Amino acid sequence: MLARSPSFAAGISARGAGSGAGGGGWQQLARLVRLPNLLIMGLCLLLVRACLLLPAAPWRQVLAPGFGLLLLAALCIGAAGYIINDYYDVKIDAINRPGRLVVGHGINRRHAMLAHLVLSGLGVAIGGLLSPLLGLVNLGSALLLWGYSARFKRVALVGNVSIATLTAALVLLPELQLNTGRSAVWGYALAAFLLTLVREIVKDVEDMRGDAQHECRTLPLVWGVPRTKWVAGFFLACLLLLVAGAVFNALFMSHRYGLGLWLLVLVLAPLLALAAALRRADQRRHFAQLSIWCKAIMLAGVLSMVGLV
Repeated sequence: MLARSPSFAAGISARGAGSGAGGGGWQQLARLVRLPNLLIMGLCLLLVRACLLLPAAPWRQVLAPGFGLLLLAALCIGAAGYIINDYYDVKIDAINRPGRLVVGHGINRRHAMLAHLVLSGLGVAIGGLLSPLLGLVNLGSALLLWGYSARFKRVALVGNVSIATLTAALVLLPELQLNTGRSAVWGYALAAFLLTLVREIVKDVEDMRGDAQHECRTLPLVWGVPRTKWVAGFFLACLLLLVAGAVFNALFMSHRYGLGLWLLVLVLAPLLALAAALRRADQRRHFAQLSIWCKAIMLAGVLSMVGLV
């Protein structure tokens, strides 16, 4: 249900957004749970419900108490995922991001683990109160985030697919609650999956140095950077085809010109530029820039939902 950052929401990713050791207690807590990422996750859930699932409904219905509980549960699971990720990543982040550590520096490791357990339990419990299905989805998300942090992200592609799946699940949560049958939400979920997968692979290249020293077997360490770029390029090509189809449908089939132009200018064109930059990238800073680029495209994709109202 989260990614190294917002994914479409996302991509919202568990490892990518670093934490800082400086600042006061509240600042460190905000860094630990990736507060900006959580805010984007909340925005994504709100736009999915308001624009994709209930476009004609009054705000009183959109902001119903049940949705508030769904939002709270999702954010609890997301925050817990970021905490457990930092808990397991202390040594790796000391190499990859030495100036942005919180767990073990500003926040005690035992307190971090307790916070993770409390937030995960709260998210699962609230989901279960809403419906057995949402409870199971939240439980699966919490367990997958734990597995990702402890093991999966050290295995080629397994961790990448795990976070991409969680990002897609985040987009689908409002639909699982309402069961409207609207197809647009599934297209956004697929786009979230693909873009998060590309960003996760890019982040693996960026983090090779620390990963290599701690016996991780991420894709660039197993296959090398050139082949890894081809893998990322394949998923990026799939995403380009998906967005191009959405642009064509918006402009020429459904005549939603605002949505079509938004997707064309702020999503499809940047994706093409991203593909060109990925082809040229050969230094760590290049891949760091690509990661930021992915986050910006994610946000543009989330905001495009407004065009469906």
